[in-house]
Amino acid sequence: MVEEPAIYRAVSDALSKNGLIARSGFHFGNADDAPSGPSGLGARSIILVGQAGTTAWPHFVAWRGRQTCGNANPLDAWSRGVIEKIAEEVGARAVAPSDRPYLPFQQWAMRAEALKPSPLGILMHPQYGLWHAYRGALLFDTEIQFPSLREAIHLCDLCDGKPCLKACPVTAHSCAGFDHVACLGHVRNAIGNSCMTSGCLDRNACPYGTAYRYAPDQQAFHMEAFAR
Repeated sequence: MVEEPAIYRAVSDALSKNGLIARSGFHFGNADDAPSGPSGLGARSIILVGQAGTTAWPHFVAWRGRQTCGNANPLDAWSRGVIEKIAEEVGARAVAPSDRPYLPFQQWAMRAEALKPSPLGILMHPQYGLWHAYRGALLFDTEIQFPSLREAIHLCDLCDGKPCLKACPVTAHSCAGFDHVACLGHVRNAIGNSCMTSGCLDRNACPYGTAYRYAPDQQAFHMEAFAR
């Protein structure tokens, strides 16, 4: 068992071997509806696990190339395998965004990193922009230590032009929300091929975090999964 003060560092180091990152965390309070930890009782701490940019993509692609059977959700399967192995090493319970019943990952993420949603619904990160995601979490029975969290600047508040609401040819994103019917109709049609192969035009129009923009094949993978 890893010594408690070193758990966050141990998790971060283990995740980095697969291109994933520890996305901070928090302690559950007595008033929280905390999910169960490894003991079956309510968890006391959580570490969010995610990715940013392209660092995890080569690891996933290599893993996928070794699989002999198809998987409807390969990225979820790969992420779960990595996170569950680390959970065993540090005495935690692993959970994923695809678990049923669904867990409040969006709320957890905002609490852990003090982030806010962008006009596209994706949480805006002060460093990664829109090019990040959460792949799972580790739940602990005890209160673990976390690194100090800087106050996050919400970059969307500084953006006057909102180019992320102007690039889509069918105006799928607007102040009214996301029109998924219009988006699906577009990307499933030949006219939407550029979105399918190069990624969401609105997301790519965001001026922040461009150094972390997903590679074309990575964006195409996510668009294909969405279109299904």
